Amino acid sequence: MDTRSTLAHTVNPEAEKGRQEFYGRAETQNLAPLWRVLGALVTDEPVTPVKATLWKYGEVRPYLMEACKIITAAEAERRVMMLENPGLPGQSRITHSLFAGLQIILPGEVAPAHRHVASALRFIIEGKDAYTAVAGEKTYMLPGDFVITPSMTWHDHGNDGNGPMVWLDGLDVPIVNLMDASFRDGYPERNHPVTRPEGAADVEFGCNMLPMDQEFGSQTSPIFNYPYARTREALEKLRRFHKPDPFHGFKMKYINPATGNWAMPTISTWMQLLPKGFQTRPYRSTDSTVFTVVEGHGTSIIGGQRFEWEPHDIFVVPSWHFVEHQASDDAVLFGFSDRVCQEKLDFFREQRGNA
Repeated sequence: MDTRSTLAHTVNPEAEKGRQEFYGRAETQNLAPLWRVLGALVTDEPVTPVKATLWKYGEVRPYLMEACKIITAAEAERRVMMLENPGLPGQSRITHSLFAGLQIILPGEVAPAHRHVASALRFIIEGKDAYTAVAGEKTYMLPGDFVITPSMTWHDHGNDGNGPMVWLDGLDVPIVNLMDASFRDGYPERNHPVTRPEGAADVEFGCNMLPMDQEFGSQTSPIFNYPYARTREALEKLRRFHKPDPFHGFKMKYINPATGNWAMPTISTWMQLLPKGFQTRPYRSTDSTVFTVVEGHGTSIIGGQRFEWEPHDIFVVPSWHFVEHQASDDAVLFGFSDRVCQEKLDFFREQRGNA
């Protein structure tokens, strides 16, 4: 790295040559000069090692199937092939702040119950008749469903069907670990007891009504399964009377019905519909974003790079990189990022158009 690029703008690079002895003595006291690194710490605009990347599901799926042959879900605890961003090798993350991986469970298998501080989302890619159980309630999952596991809630997964079940895991593990706040417990039994009927959360909170006099101590949505059928219907109805946003098409965010805020306190999630032939205008924001293709085919230009996608593909748009999407046919994209954290901290910025 060019040392001049890390120095404060006001520092004279030539004068720095005579200060090395001072810096060496200061280091013995665990001191270091800010002016030598200020340019790298406080940048003029976002700088990220995250790279625009596309994972073709048809190419990665065979690795999921091979993983099933070499390790069981019980032995692995969570049989997941991580999606590692090539700009962050060996760091177990898809963006600076988020983890992502593809989890697979075969018929009859159970991923044993545990809990942890990190919040998790599951976005279902393929399969049926598999479930996740969260805090004593089971929910069966279908492709396109968005499922939440709140922080420190017991959860296990199982497959009662005849075929493999695959979903995308998204977790805020890097955020939790940045704060040195990670805890994890394993449940003594394989499954946590089911104490509530299936669909209870949806009855209580999914009908534009809330139980009277019930207090909500969590910032996470009390609904933990947002079915794709309902989401897709909402998008379709929206486009009947609403003009598409020139930068996003038809984009709707998942919310916590108790507060109206994002569904999760650390991860923003949304779904967007791009009509056939629609091309978004250039857009960029400070949240590195993970997209999963639910329906359709199209192209995204990310920071000048062109990526062609189809159903189940996953791609990343790094922070402050312009992106444009174009749909070859009606396309639906699921997205998640750390936007909600940035909004709470007054970090979030966006730019609509590059003019």
